[in-house]
Amino acid sequence: MKLLVVGGGGREHAIIKKLKENPQVTEIFACPGNGGMAEDATLVPIGAKEIEKIVTFAKEQCIDYAVVAPDDPLVLGAVDALNEVGIPCFGPKANAAIIEGSKVFSKNLMKKYHIPTAEYEVFEDCEKALAYLEIAPIPTVIKADGLALGKGVIIAETREDAKAAVRSMMEDQVFGASGNRVVIEEFLTGPEVSVLSFTDGETVVPMISSMDHKRALDNDQGLNTGGMGTIAPNPYYTSAIAKQCMDEIFLPTVKAMKAEGRTFKGCLYFGLMLTPKGPKVIEYNCRFGDPETQVVLPLLESDLLTVMMATTNGTLAETEVKFRDAHACCVVMASKGYPGKYETGYELTISTDSVFVAGAKLEDGILKTAGGRVLGVTAVADNLKAAVDAAYEKVKDVHFDNAFYRHDIGKRALMAGKEE
Repeated sequence: MKLLVVGGGGREHAIIKKLKENPQVTEIFACPGNGGMAEDATLVPIGAKEIEKIVTFAKEQCIDYAVVAPDDPLVLGAVDALNEVGIPCFGPKANAAIIEGSKVFSKNLMKKYHIPTAEYEVFEDCEKALAYLEIAPIPTVIKADGLALGKGVIIAETREDAKAAVRSMMEDQVFGASGNRVVIEEFLTGPEVSVLSFTDGETVVPMISSMDHKRALDNDQGLNTGGMGTIAPNPYYTSAIAKQCMDEIFLPTVKAMKAEGRTFKGCLYFGLMLTPKGPKVIEYNCRFGDPETQVVLPLLESDLLTVMMATTNGTLAETEVKFRDAHACCVVMASKGYPGKYETGYELTISTDSVFVAGAKLEDGILKTAGGRVLGVTAVADNLKAAVDAAYEKVKDVHFDNAFYRHDIGKRALMAGKEE
C-alpha cells in the first residue's frame, strides 16, 4: 500500500514510524514532512494547506490511503477534497473538524447537549466584551474563536490583563480573523488530562491518557508553548474517572456531532480538567495532539493502519485496539528563545532511537535545525520513573547548538500519589 501523511512535525513523524510497522505498507509520502523524517518517508515539497496540490499529487501517485494530521488542512477540507477523487482518509471532514476550528461552535455544542465544560460568554463586539470583564470573575480565560497555532488562549490573572487580551484579539487582530469572536470563560482548577480517541462516528475507543507540559521552563514557568514534553499514562486519570468521561463526555460528544449532521471520524482529542466538581472539557481537537502522540503511539500494540482504516470504514467496534501496560516519557528539545524569537540552521546529530523530529531540514545531506520545537525524545519502560530517566539519558545522545529543554518532565506525575 502507498500512503500519504499530510503534515511535517513530530506528531507526523510518530505516525509515520508507527504506520511503517504494517508489512503491507510499501511507501509513505509526507507533505511536506521535514528533513529529520527523510529516512522514514519520501518528502514532498507541498505545504499542508496546499490542498489542491496535495490532491493532484495523491491522484498521480495512486495513493491507497491518506492521513491528514494537522488542524489547518482538516478545517480547510482536505479530507473532503481527497474523498472526492476516491482516496480514503483518516481524519474528519470539514463540517466535523469545526469542533476545533471554532471554539464558539464547540462551547455551544456542549451547552446544547449538556456536556460538562466551563461557564462562558461569547462576544463579537469588543466594547461589550470589555464591559462584561468589569463584572466577570477573575482569573478568567480569553479564547480566540478560530485556529491560532495553539496560542489563542490567554489565562488572565487581573482585569487589566483580561482587557488587554480582548483588545489584542479583537482590535489588534493578533490572530487575524480568528479573533473576530472571543469566548470569555470560567477559570477551572484541577489536574489536566489529554485523552486522544479513535472514533468512527459511532464507537469511541480512548487511547492511553497523557499529561502535557505547556510552559517553556522548569516548574511550569515561562510562556505557554505547543508542548515541552509529555508522559503517559496520566496518573490522575483513574479507571473510575475514565468511565465517567466515557459516559458523560466521550460518547455524548460523538452522538451530538452525529445528531448535528457532522459525523466525526478520525482522532478526537479531549482536553480535560479534573475539577472538584468532576471532569470538564477544556477543549476539543480534531486530530492527534502534539507532543501527546509521541508517547501514546509508542504504547500502541495494535496495528495503527488497521485501526485508522476501521475509523474510515465504520468497523471500529469489531477492531482490536490494544495498548501496552507500560509508561512513556517524551522530552521536547527546542531552540533557545522558543516560543519567542530563536535562531535556526544549527547542525543536528542524533545517535539514539525513538526520536521524533519536528523542526529540521536537510542541506547538502546535513541535518540542521529549522524550527522552535526541534524534536521529541521518547522512552518506554515498565514504570514512569524508569521511562523519565531513560528519556533524559537519550537526550544526551542528541546534539545541536542553541538547544534547551525542560528538566522536570514527569515530575508532577511522579508526585501525584504524594500530594494527599
